Parts: sequence; structure tokens; C-alpha cells
Amino acid sequence: MQIERVGVVGCGLMGSGIAEVAAKSGFDVRVREVNDAALEAGQKRIRKSMDRAVDKEKLSAEDRDAAWARLSFTTTVADLADCDLVIEAIVEELDAKNDLFGELDGLCGEGTIFASNTSSLTITDMAAATERPDRFVGLHFFNPVPVMKLVEVVKTIATSDETFERAFAFSKALGKTPIAAKDNSGFVVNLLLVPYMLDAIRQLERGVASIEDIDTGMMLGCGYPMGPFTLCDFVGIDTLYKISEIMYDEYREERYAPPPLLKRIVSLGRFGRKTGKGFYDWSGEQPTPLAI
Repeated sequence: MQIERVGVVGCGLMGSGIAEVAAKSGFDVRVREVNDAALEAGQKRIRKSMDRAVDKEKLSAEDRDAAWARLSFTTTVADLADCDLVIEAIVEELDAKNDLFGELDGLCGEGTIFASNTSSLTITDMAAATERPDRFVGLHFFNPVPVMKLVEVVKTIATSDETFERAFAFSKALGKTPIAAKDNSGFVVNLLLVPYMLDAIRQLERGVASIEDIDTGMMLGCGYPMGPFTLCDFVGIDTLYKISEIMYDEYREERYAPPPLLKRIVSLGRFGRKTGKGFYDWSGEQPTPLAI
């Protein structure tokens, strides 16, 4: 069965990006948020992103308008009942996701595929909350979704080959490059990336070098586009802390354990670029390393 109608639950940074890309790729997209205020904020985010693409001549005004016409917005979960694919992009909490998928399971037809954009929780733990574990996959996009090409397509031990193939083909239809990943916490990218960021924080705690020098060293020494602390601020310090807790709970390996310094920074409300402060102060023209 061909995917034509796509439901996206959550219209934050990730959900709005997924909805935008799907609409620009020709799919009819229905976006659901918990209330009108969140829905309006998501609509503005999508429109701003599309307008920016037009200004940069990466998207024509006609294509923008056509994509916008393929988007519809709702605060009612039942409005997703006729979607061929529903992608969840809500808060990274298993209970919240399972409540959502349990409700969707009773509303959507047998052919509907469920997908989660989780970055650290296992897909099996969500699929088990439904009566369709064979029609459940992970579709992990990367931020910003309109720019980043990668999608991790995650197959559980219960996912059918047909479901996986349809999800893989859908990712390609979005103009993305999908890779197949096993259903383990962190999949491929975060499995390798999170320990790297956490280890940088540990070396900072040990006084190996400063924030700025560690970032400069990894950029110039390894050719990375940004250093680990800049990356932490872009990912979100709170997000990194949450992911590391989930992954440590899954693997019980020290390399996934959040360092004490990470917890202290979260306690201060320094979540990174989104709050203006993390490892750097982002209030000026150039980021300035903060005292640790």
C-alpha cells in the first residue's frame, strides 16, 4: 500500500521539520499538537523555514505555496485516523509515547504504519504498547530536518519486512539518505556520538584543557565541523542529559553515564543555544566560553 497521507504528532523543532519536508515532497500532511498555542507556534516555524528557503532560492514561491496547501493542523488525535503513516515527535518520555500510540492504535486502520522519531528509547518498548508491533518502525531524523540528509530506519525483531521496506522507501521519497539500524538505544549515530560528547565533558572536569581549546583541537585535529562543546549547546544540554540517562539505564556502561558537571549545568537551567547559555554564552555576536 502506497503512503499518501502522513500524520505528524508534535510540531516542535523536529515535528515541524518532518512535516515541512513531507509536504514539500508531495505528501498530504496532518499535524497534531496538544493545544492551539503550540499548534500556532509550529505553523509559524514551518512558514518561516519555507520563506527562508524561498529567500535563499532553494525553493520557489510556487512550490512553497503548494507544500503549504498540503498541510493541515489539528489538536485532535482522532483526525489522524485515516493516515497511512503516523510519525511521533513528542517529548522523550516512554509513558507519554505509549499513551499516544495506545490511543492511535484504536483509531487507525490496520494498514497504518506507526513510527517514532525517538533518539534514544527503544522502538520495541513502544511497539509493545500496541496491537501492531509488525507495523511499527523507528524513523529518526536529524535537526534541522530540512537540511540534514540522514534518517535512521529502525527495525525491531517484530517489524515486518514489508513495513521496513515501506518506511525505507518513504525516507528516500523525502530526499533523505536512509540507513538501516538495529533497535538498540541510540541506534547508530547517538550510540557513537553521545559517549564522545560525555567524554569531552569528563576531560574538561579533569582539567585536560579548556572548553575553547578542546573544541579547537577536535575541529582542526580531526576535521570536525564543530567541537564537542559547541555541539552540546546545539543539541541541548538538557537533551543530552536525558539521552545519556536513558542509554546508561539500557547498557549500564560507564561511557553512557552523565558526568556530574553535565547535571550541574542542567540544574542551572543552562540548556545551550536555545536558552542563550550552556558551555558558551550565545548572547553576543560570537559565542563566549563560560566559566566552569
